Amino acid sequence: MNTTWPTFRLSALALWLGAAFAGPVQAQSLVELYDAARGFDASYQSARAQYDSTQFRAEQSRAGLLPQAGLTVGVSRTQSDATFGPVNVERYLNNQNLNLSVSQPLYRPANLAVWEQSRKQLDVAREVLNAAEQDLIVRTSQTYFDVLTAQDTLAFVRAQKAAVAEQLASAKRNFEVGTSTITDSREAQARYDLVTAQEIAAENDLRVKQSAIDQLVGKSSVNPKPLALPAALPELLPNDINTWVRQSEDNNPAVRQSRSALEIARLETERAKAGHKPTLDLTAAYTISRNPNGSISTTSSNQVGTRIDNATVGLQFNLPLFAGFATQNRLRETLALEDKAQADLDAARRTVAQSTRTAFFGVLSGQGQVKALEAAEASSQSALDANKLGYQVGVRINIDVLNAQSQLFQTKRDLAVARYNVLLGGLRLRQANGTLTPEDLLLINSLLVQ
Repeated sequence: MNTTWPTFRLSALALWLGAAFAGPVQAQSLVELYDAARGFDASYQSARAQYDSTQFRAEQSRAGLLPQAGLTVGVSRTQSDATFGPVNVERYLNNQNLNLSVSQPLYRPANLAVWEQSRKQLDVAREVLNAAEQDLIVRTSQTYFDVLTAQDTLAFVRAQKAAVAEQLASAKRNFEVGTSTITDSREAQARYDLVTAQEIAAENDLRVKQSAIDQLVGKSSVNPKPLALPAALPELLPNDINTWVRQSEDNNPAVRQSRSALEIARLETERAKAGHKPTLDLTAAYTISRNPNGSISTTSSNQVGTRIDNATVGLQFNLPLFAGFATQNRLRETLALEDKAQADLDAARRTVAQSTRTAFFGVLSGQGQVKALEAAEASSQSALDANKLGYQVGVRINIDVLNAQSQLFQTKRDLAVARYNVLLGGLRLRQANGTLTPEDLLLINSLLVQ
């Protein structure tokens, strides 16, 4: 039986990938695309704008501890009819006033609590921004590897299609010369039609994934650099789940936000207690009052202009006595909210710890899958070679070869996906325990084709 069998090795497939997806646009690394997304993504820009606004709000609350000054200037003109004995005089009087007042809070515990709250709220906004940055890192990496996965899937499907087409042509030739049955041709044709349908679906999936990454980074026709093969995936360090969980209690943005929220709730309780406390302010004022045409009380023959300057300095003490039980009920409310904030902090710690454990075991499982699939890839290649030889000598049938081909390409695809999942899992693990930074992308960048 004269049958020609193509050999699909990993190196040839890599060359095919390069030829299929090479274009006029230079390939971009993960770090380059993250930098582009950082300047374009709306969610991240929203978090940054929120942080900036919180900074200004914090400065506003500081005003309650600083001096307050006001300047008032007034000019008025008065028409009056005045009677002095038998004399009736119509007069026009001008009045000019200037008042400059200054006050400095000396003891206002409520204002101090508001200022401290604003600083904690700034910490919350900072952690929100930190969480948004970590989320952007993961989203960018996810869309990056989604495109690579779609490209790999399409490449493997097309390679399988070429192999099935070759098998179909061989089956037809063998049928024509009478060395095989029509069943071989029909099985190969059915498999070819199935792979064609898979190719159409893979092409559409690649278009969707390409559109997603273009939208994320604000560019068109993004061309991610593929993973260099053979890939040396990074080890999981430290390889101790308890260490990762302990780090999450100190570093995770959600835990930090909840911890700051608890401190804000406690300060709100202090602010409510201040409703029973006195306040003390230092006040000063300077007033000038001028009457260039005299006053109503002066006679028409004695219209002498006047100017009065007053300067005052003093202390203003205020002690709340009773406010209809509003202060007491406000204190009870803040104590209940303080308990709620403590419960939210406990819930955040537990959720983050569980997420960290899940991510940790996910990375370990992924590393094990990569090793198993690497072995399966070699075994599938050997099985395909054996089935080809068996078909040639007549101990295997056509469907055996087709199934072996399908298994090999599926294993190659699963191996590529498993590698991407390990890299993404490492980022998600660092996101879960709160230590993910843009520098973590440099390690993945070093594994890409340079």
